[in-house]
Amino acid sequence: MAHPGTLVLILAAAVLAPLLVHFTGRRVRVPLVIFEIALGILIGPHVLGWAYPDEVVDTLADLGLSMLIFLAGYEIEFAAVRGDTLRRSLWAWPLSLALGIGLGFLVSGSDVFEAFVVGTALTSTALGTVLPMLRDRGELKGRFGTVVSAFGAVGEFGPVVAMALLLSGRRPAESAVLLAAFGVVTAAAVFWALRPRPPWFGELTERTLHSSGQFAVRFVMLLLACMLGLAEVFGLDVLLGAFAAGVLTRLVLHQAAPTAGEEVLGKVEAMGFGFLVPLFYVVTGIEFDLDALLGDPVTLLLVPAFLLLYLLVRGGPVYLLAPKDLSRTDRAALALFASTCLPLVVAITTIGVDQGILGTERAASLVGAAMISVLVLPLLAMRLRSARGGRAGRDEPRPRGAADDTEAW
Repeated sequence: MAHPGTLVLILAAAVLAPLLVHFTGRRVRVPLVIFEIALGILIGPHVLGWAYPDEVVDTLADLGLSMLIFLAGYEIEFAAVRGDTLRRSLWAWPLSLALGIGLGFLVSGSDVFEAFVVGTALTSTALGTVLPMLRDRGELKGRFGTVVSAFGAVGEFGPVVAMALLLSGRRPAESAVLLAAFGVVTAAAVFWALRPRPPWFGELTERTLHSSGQFAVRFVMLLLACMLGLAEVFGLDVLLGAFAAGVLTRLVLHQAAPTAGEEVLGKVEAMGFGFLVPLFYVVTGIEFDLDALLGDPVTLLLVPAFLLLYLLVRGGPVYLLAPKDLSRTDRAALALFASTCLPLVVAITTIGVDQGILGTERAASLVGAAMISVLVLPLLAMRLRSARGGRAGRDEPRPRGAADDTEAW
């Protein structure tokens, strides 16, 4: 049964969060998501006890996470993210996974399943959190933004695939077959999305853009629902469907309504970042087990340890395999952005706890470290970028002989 006033309190926290960002921005730049989670913890059962999770709120929070991953999938420009950069990003993530699972065995005391959960959590990148920061600074479309998009996309898609294979409760071989079948269906959907749309599609999109019809927005929501349902039919994590839906939506809109596509996306973003996504983050704070984190000194000490592991496991391979045309400063900034994580850490640890693989104390340490990563690592990365000219340096000419990302993948 829903707790009275919980949804009102969550939405009030979502409104208060950007106000806090505005008023504290003159002294220190704190990411919006930190205030959203912190306010969730404050009003949650472990502090003030005003808000409690319930079935309705949990459902809306799940939709918020799906929307966050959907928007991350939409942000990927495959015309720019390919060639040498894509190859390097594809090599970096399996290296991170192998390193993460190896360290997961040490952390878990050689428990195989817990090692998989911890190791997979250590490899994720919060692309949906990082890209808006780069977009706000005007760096998303430049060379550095393209590289971050490539490594971030693999860092978001890789853990989702790993969850489908390793944490589905089935044998890996069976999961691999289902994942391959999902991939075939998704590839067919991509082929469909690339086909020219009939003229009426674009005309109807334009005609209803500012009316109650909102054809394109409704079509995008239908596409998202279909991909979420398809992933569930195949027994895979719905986040995989959300990411695929974002990719498909970009292809369809750019093919059928190139002039109205950005405005349609703006409406979808308003629905996501204005309602569903902040609700997910506030609920994450409400459900955060603060007592488990603060009640055990070992659990608390694991927070900085996991933060270092995020940097080592995810940031290390990214730094080593970053494109050669990036300077050392930009490679370090790229590693910091790639090590920024949270949404998938929450999703992975939630699955681990629900399946009895991961204890709540270990989950609290992982999520706590991920929260600090969102607060600290992007700020350090942006400071490194600003120190070397930031946006002025994003379109620097490449050194002679640097790999060209326009080559075929």
